[in-house]
Amino acid sequence: MSSTVDQQALEQAFLSARTHHAFQPQRPVDEATLRQLYELLKWAPTSMNSQPGRFVFVTSPAAKARLLPRVAEGNRAQTEQAPVTVIVAYDTQFYEHLPEQFPVKADAREMFAGAPASAEENAFRNGSLQGGYLILAARLLGLDCGPMSGFDRAGVDAEFFPEGRWRSNFLVNLGYGDADELYPRGPRLDFETAARVL
Repeated sequence: MSSTVDQQALEQAFLSARTHHAFQPQRPVDEATLRQLYELLKWAPTSMNSQPGRFVFVTSPAAKARLLPRVAEGNRAQTEQAPVTVIVAYDTQFYEHLPEQFPVKADAREMFAGAPASAEENAFRNGSLQGGYLILAARLLGLDCGPMSGFDRAGVDAEFFPEGRWRSNFLVNLGYGDADELYPRGPRLDFETAARVL
């Protein structure tokens, strides 16, 4: 089955979508929407169906208070204002789920269980993919996003993942953006600069 989506979906996911740094006050994002978001993004592809991405939806004032001191000063106000900040993380032991997630390869778990460097590389790569899928899924559900890498990763891991199995990758603020506060849209590289056809 192959078909194209309509122009509206392309605009919403890519062409008109913007990175938001300010969010409308008094417009929360409910848990049902966050669950719908995950139910959508989980179907996007990962290597060997490994699904190492882990998502902590920081919504409560208490959880935000734990996160904010570990966010770069320039990102703190927008993170405090956003109804949700997602800690996009990855599970370094994702392979424990491979017997169920990828049963076509009987030794899938063993490929990574004794190879921590390979497990880390695969978890980070595929968890990053899933973080990108989260942004697209959020946009398609009508949410606005502000992805960020300006934070103390070691501090976030110590605070939220002290057992060491999950590791943070980046943060995404979610909510309903304030269009009046958008930065001017930056240019994008053209095909000749960024791509090759061999």
